[in-house]
Amino acid sequence: MSSISQFFKKLFGGKSKPKSTLPKIDVKKRFELLGRTGQGSMSKVWRARDKQLGRTVCLKLLDKTKTAQFEARFQGMKRPSEGVICMGLRHKNIVQTFEYGISHEGEPCLIMELIDGLGLNFLVETASPQLTGNRVNYLVQIANALEYLHNQGFLHRDICPRNIMVTKEHVVKLIDFGLAIPNTPEFCRPGNRTGTPNYLAPEIIRRVSTDARVDMFALGVTAYEVFTMQLPWEKTASLQTLLSHLNSPGKDPQEANPKLDKPTATLLRRAIERDREARFQNPAEFREALLALPKKDW
Repeated sequence: MSSISQFFKKLFGGKSKPKSTLPKIDVKKRFELLGRTGQGSMSKVWRARDKQLGRTVCLKLLDKTKTAQFEARFQGMKRPSEGVICMGLRHKNIVQTFEYGISHEGEPCLIMELIDGLGLNFLVETASPQLTGNRVNYLVQIANALEYLHNQGFLHRDICPRNIMVTKEHVVKLIDFGLAIPNTPEFCRPGNRTGTPNYLAPEIIRRVSTDARVDMFALGVTAYEVFTMQLPWEKTASLQTLLSHLNSPGKDPQEANPKLDKPTATLLRRAIERDREARFQNPAEFREALLALPKKDW
């Protein structure tokens, strides 16, 4: 039995799909909204006090129109919702989801642990001193989270610094599974170009069939940023510019950061290889290469 089949059997008692009716959550009555902690293209995220359980949580409210439009891409394919996927994930480097349902206004919502920390994107954009001595550690933890997710039979499809949180205790948490899909031929067939533009693997841009190595490319671009504070290609949201990335190997890591040693630069070049056969094939391989680097004070 595949890991996805086992996942559904465990979660729904042997049924092949979840119930059509989500539990109702009275957001206005149950939660005191304390402030916004973020916003994605399809959701709003709040720091909220759960009056029912007496604790402070992270409340994610999905835009019902945009969510429906995204789900329509998988019509007839039985894609599990973000809530269903997240409820089945239990790993120290993945944000924990306590509950999911639908608000009285029809918005899908998730109730999650509140992470006391900063986004990896903030640490990179500000060249935070917090990164010093922790780069390998953070990237190893991301690889651990991704390895677990892949072993559960899912692809994240939106790995980037914005979707990675770092706690004050230096624990990394992978977040936002809104674009996650089962790692099956049906869901990995050509045409699904979802994701954050600057982290899209070439095979996604070319509209060919994909596999878990799209997450490895996005992880590679993330690692490149963590070590250089730059993207390997010009930052863009333009598809035309993205297509031009296919003809360039990207900026040499040692040009972006002259302080890099040769082994680290070699690792980063491989991590962003346009040819998926040449890049790191899985999170374990990437993690082992990180741990083999001679410098551990990055």
